[in-house]
Amino acid sequence: MLTGPESNAAGLAPCEGRYSGGRAEPYTGPVGVYTDLIRYRELFGNLFRRDFQAKYKGSLLGVAWSLLNPLILLGVYLLVFGVIFPSKTPHYALYVLSGLACWTFFATSLQSAARSLIDSGELIKKVRFPRQLVAFSMVWTQAITFAVLVAVLIALSLAFLPDARTKVLLAIPLAALFAAEVLGLALVAGCLNVLFRDVEHVIAAALLPWFFVTPILWSASTLGPRAARHHELLTVLHWVNPVAPPIFAVRDAIWSGRFPHVWDVVYLVVAAAVALLLGALVFRSVDDRIALEL
Repeated sequence: MLTGPESNAAGLAPCEGRYSGGRAEPYTGPVGVYTDLIRYRELFGNLFRRDFQAKYKGSLLGVAWSLLNPLILLGVYLLVFGVIFPSKTPHYALYVLSGLACWTFFATSLQSAARSLIDSGELIKKVRFPRQLVAFSMVWTQAITFAVLVAVLIALSLAFLPDARTKVLLAIPLAALFAAEVLGLALVAGCLNVLFRDVEHVIAAALLPWFFVTPILWSASTLGPRAARHHELLTVLHWVNPVAPPIFAVRDAIWSGRFPHVWDVVYLVVAAAVALLLGALVFRSVDDRIALEL
């Protein structure tokens, strides 16, 4: 049970159920790792408010600052690929912004979740509670920005792409599936970084090249004849990259005016399920070691 000055300082309410008496019963299945979000929703709400308020403490614009980063990047990319090296992709701004929204959510969630358990080390060592909620609260904080960006993209699509109006709302369930995938991967990153502190540095180093091989700024149409010459490479970059099919699926609903490709949607569903399962298995295997490692 979370009691005493430590829990009060963190703003955490007493924790009943699995963690009553300060000891946790073992999870009976991987789903339990995620159902704790519902069972301990008040605790999760306190963790989320703590992280959200810490992120925007003293800020006049609040969550608007999270929107500025992709918008600034969009401006730079439009200058480079829209003016200096003009892109043949129609509605290129919407094309890039839809990809940036997904990528920014993925990258910031992975990086913040990787540090989350370590940054909450003092609390974790003093109080017994569902530790996965710490990583989940970081992802949820980033998901607020992602949801706002998706809403903006849907509004822009409705305003400027009449052909997409019958499909654009598909972006909402597709974005939710992508968020589930990110949640599972973020939990894996947070757990592994407790055991191997190099994980956060590997993630930071990998994200830059990963960004450029992900179809955010480019597409097959921008490559022209080179797309046919490098068809095998583009196929590998599409299907090996766990971020690429989700971006294609969400962007097709928002930008292309057609239904997302069925295999991109299947990939997204499978990737979300696998990521959630992997996150649960990794967390269950290290749960009892987290406090010791910290």
